Amino acid sequence: MKSTITFIITCMLLFVSQTACNQQKKNMKYNPLTPEEQAVILHKATERPFTGEYDTVFAKGTYVCKQCDAPLYRSEDKFDAHCGWPSFDDEIPGAVKRIPDADGQRTEITCANCGAHLGHVFVGEGLTPKNTRYCVNSISMKFIPAVEKTELKNPTEEIAYFASGCFWGTEYHFMKAKGVISTTVGYMGGHIKNPTYREVCTGTTGHVETTEVAFDKSKTTYEDMIRLYFETHDFTQVGGQGPDIGDQYRSVIFYASEDQRKIAEKYIGILTEKGYKVATILRPAPEFWKAEDYHQEYYAKNHGTPYCHIYHKIF
Repeated sequence: MKSTITFIITCMLLFVSQTACNQQKKNMKYNPLTPEEQAVILHKATERPFTGEYDTVFAKGTYVCKQCDAPLYRSEDKFDAHCGWPSFDDEIPGAVKRIPDADGQRTEITCANCGAHLGHVFVGEGLTPKNTRYCVNSISMKFIPAVEKTELKNPTEEIAYFASGCFWGTEYHFMKAKGVISTTVGYMGGHIKNPTYREVCTGTTGHVETTEVAFDKSKTTYEDMIRLYFETHDFTQVGGQGPDIGDQYRSVIFYASEDQRKIAEKYIGILTEKGYKVATILRPAPEFWKAEDYHQEYYAKNHGTPYCHIYHKIF
């Protein structure tokens, strides 16, 4: 009789605990999701391979759940599996839940905090010493870049990265802007280290011609930089800028912080509301590779002006 009462009390406590847990989950406030994000995160769809935002991103930072912002993976555990989706060989302890997939063969992975669908996990492929591959949809995550404090020379300085076609023209306008401390042209976003201009021009390295802008936050703002960026190139053009065609001439904003990402998204939204079809891509800032010296301040040295980057007031 005593054991029966103990069993009943235990069941009641478990029921109350589970009810409280479910209620807590219902009360959690999640980030709003686009229809595309809902399809993957809520309805377990899969984004097309080689199309995700983070497939070729290897910058330092943390990947968090798109729905609830819970940390999922660290950049040091990311590797290139050549499968078309971001791959990790480890998770942040306790961040990911494994569930037998409905197909009876694979293992689904979800956010342990909110249940968002992430992708699948595979074991035994031998791709890394950990012998595990978390194959994750980019759309299920957000990337939070690590802040490289050594880049900042003083408390009011901020670094931004803009790609808008030939970096000669991009730099031309930024080096004249109020509050800008310095500009440097180089390459970002590719899969080889220390690329040369000749290599980037083949269009096979994945790099984009980029201008690094250091500015004084006491004299200007990142919003000022963003407005100048959009007003000095054709951000609706896909795959190039003017007559310069190729992946290295894409319109890309490499954000160096979460605040920069939010501001960039804000202005893309403003432009969209104005009727523009914005082709500019947002990417977390990977390593910046300085270009050859003869590319630096090219138009100033050669007394020229850009042929593509012409200022047009929009905002």
